Amino acid sequence: MSNQQPSSPLMADLYSPIASLPSYWIIVLLLATSLFTSAVYAQNLARITVSGQVRNTAGKPVEFATMVLLRTDSSMAKGAVTDTAGHYVFENVASGTYRVAATMVGYQRVISAPFTVKDDQLAVLVPNLLAREDSRTLGEVNVTAKKPFIEQLPDKTVLNVENSVIASGGTALEVLERAPGVLVDSQNERITLKGRERTLVMIDGKPTYLSAQEVVNLLRNTPSNSIETIELISNPSAKYDAAGNAGIINIRLKRGSRAGGTNGSATIGGGYGRVPKATAGLTVNHRAGGLSLFGNYNYDYRENFGSIDATRRFGSGDTLTSVRNLGYRPSTDRNHTFKAGADYAFGKRTSVGVMLNGAINDNNAQIDSKNLVYDANGQLQQTVTMLNASTRAMQRLSANANIKHSFDTLGRELTVDMDVSQVSIQPQDNMRTSYVDALGEEVRPELIQRNLPPSTVTIRAAKADYVHPLGKSAKLEAGAKISYVTSDNDVRFETLTETGYVPDPQRTNHFLYDETITAAYLNGSRDWGKWSVQGGLRAEHTRSLGNSVTLNKIVDRNYLNLFPSAFVTYNASPNHQWRTSFSRRIDRPNYQDLNPFIYVMDPYTYREGNPFLRAQYTNAFQVGYTYKGETSISLSYNHTTDVITGVNDPQGQTLRATTVNLAALDNVNLAISLPIQLTRWWTIRPSANVFWNAYDAEYAGQRLDYRQLSANLTMNQSFVLPYGFTAELAGFYNSPMVYGQMQYKSQGQLSVGVQKSLWNKAATVRINVSDLMHTMRGAGSANLPNTRLDFVSRWESRVARLTFTYNFGNRNLKTTRQRRSGVEDEQGRIGGN
Repeated sequence: MSNQQPSSPLMADLYSPIASLPSYWIIVLLLATSLFTSAVYAQNLARITVSGQVRNTAGKPVEFATMVLLRTDSSMAKGAVTDTAGHYVFENVASGTYRVAATMVGYQRVISAPFTVKDDQLAVLVPNLLAREDSRTLGEVNVTAKKPFIEQLPDKTVLNVENSVIASGGTALEVLERAPGVLVDSQNERITLKGRERTLVMIDGKPTYLSAQEVVNLLRNTPSNSIETIELISNPSAKYDAAGNAGIINIRLKRGSRAGGTNGSATIGGGYGRVPKATAGLTVNHRAGGLSLFGNYNYDYRENFGSIDATRRFGSGDTLTSVRNLGYRPSTDRNHTFKAGADYAFGKRTSVGVMLNGAINDNNAQIDSKNLVYDANGQLQQTVTMLNASTRAMQRLSANANIKHSFDTLGRELTVDMDVSQVSIQPQDNMRTSYVDALGEEVRPELIQRNLPPSTVTIRAAKADYVHPLGKSAKLEAGAKISYVTSDNDVRFETLTETGYVPDPQRTNHFLYDETITAAYLNGSRDWGKWSVQGGLRAEHTRSLGNSVTLNKIVDRNYLNLFPSAFVTYNASPNHQWRTSFSRRIDRPNYQDLNPFIYVMDPYTYREGNPFLRAQYTNAFQVGYTYKGETSISLSYNHTTDVITGVNDPQGQTLRATTVNLAALDNVNLAISLPIQLTRWWTIRPSANVFWNAYDAEYAGQRLDYRQLSANLTMNQSFVLPYGFTAELAGFYNSPMVYGQMQYKSQGQLSVGVQKSLWNKAATVRINVSDLMHTMRGAGSANLPNTRLDFVSRWESRVARLTFTYNFGNRNLKTTRQRRSGVEDEQGRIGGN
């Protein structure tokens, strides 16, 4: 039992680490304050104005159209809205080549011809844009515009989840399965990006701080109806935390609005594969004057099942023993996710906000694990069966307070965020193990055990970011961050005896972990004609203390690292862009991986933590080419040292799963994304990630010289059909690949969905079927010292779903500003990938 007192309420904990800051904290904060103060009083610099007017075919002005100033790579430089006379103005525009795009409900999107803004100009007048009514038809096919499910931007890939027919009614994990370059391994509960491990998974810019297993469970229990977008950032700049060897997967939940009035949506749906599912959600947004309120709630109920058929062969010849594990796991999940917040604008330059979001997940499972033991002649010797009544409750709560201030109209602004987040996990396993011989006779008494490994992770963070333009074509960004994380794992493993439950000293352990990360960064960018350059340097100081109270074992670490980054872009023409980048990144061990406790998976397999894990470091290089802002080709090379990798270590006839540091991993990745507009009503978006992983390491006397060429292929097709119908057809294929000691076989699936808009687009009905051909399964093998492992696993991948959504209120509201909070990068390690 833990003798540590429960944590104080979240908001009371927000400032608790500040009072006891070490001296280097004070130095960093003073330097940051000095930097911000100097920048605030720096000289104001004038910039150029771009203006114009939008009219319809009748010559009348188009009011309140959304205007976007596009760079040559089709990325957005600035935004604006037309007034009642159809006029728009973009202020403080740097020199370069641009286009202007206008969108408005009821009109087709219109884009201007390219034009050039020069340093010696004070103003640029764009010729009038002519907006035509959106009444284009092909027979009875009405063509309407919407964002594609997969959107390729210069610095990231965006999945527009709320626009996807197939994603409706599913989970965040199922959506990620269809993302280009992403591999979801449900059997081993891990996520990879472009063939690389240790991806930082964030929710609304906040790291989850969960173990790899808990991150997968969290995404499995997050309904897709609560998600707006998912961002895949493979090479972040110095502004981001240095964590994330493979990059960042950032899940943006649905937000509120900024325009006056009230709007919202209500969703209800159900699904069935082999067992039922149901979901319901409500989103409401309101703004009056400078006050914006937003909130949403989603409930998700789903029954699931999973099965595994694994064979482990120990020894050879006459000493060969085989254990075949037949596992079956039916389970029930009940999930609540919620989000609420408010923003208030003090005039045009200052706004403050607060936000609260969280999730409550409850899982109940009945795990049947039957182990058939055979001798060298294939004769059944014994059957060992473990029945586990497992429950798992998880509560996640995050609070954010923020302020944003613009000092002038030139782009100088300061944002400050303060955050606190807590994740509490309450699992319990009640295990009953029986032993019978080939004739069904009991060979030893039944063993009854229980495992209670509760854990709590609390994160407190504060960060400040300042942006300061330097001249007409340069910008300086600077910031500082402090995060303080505490983790408490109290594992109690007990065996039932005649006198009651007795603790097992080999499997009971109380583990405490404290970590403080102090960071500061400086990032600068400049445009020279067709060239754009960005460079940055981030410094992070880490102090961690792992304390195994039960074993009286303490691991104290204190280290400082520098993380440079550089990006160079060449805009050869409005349609052709070349780019190259370099960054150095770090992945610290997940908190649960450091805990040296033993977790029993079945009678022949257990997992054990490693308190001596070290951080791994990656040098990442990338070159790329983009055509018309859509077609994208990139080639990257990544070299990782001290690779954090899961391994299986044979212990006689038992497998011990643990996490270790291996010597090195080289990864080469070729990524291609090629949107194809076959007709006005049919769009195909294929993408391919081909990667080469090469391990150069040694473990347990075995040379791990594994090399594998692998590929992840995705294909998403969208159709605009007659009578208000739209449809999607999507599929992916993952070729065989290698991860540490494991060799994985290929997998893939095909999904389809149809959508119908009702009542002048006030409501939507969606029907979809995932894994239409029922081809998904996990399979793999490993050759270990004196041991061979083979497995095949299946789960309920084919599910038919029906979802109904009704939108109410003002449907022309704009989304609120998206904020990155101060705990984005820490939450990804409460195990993180």
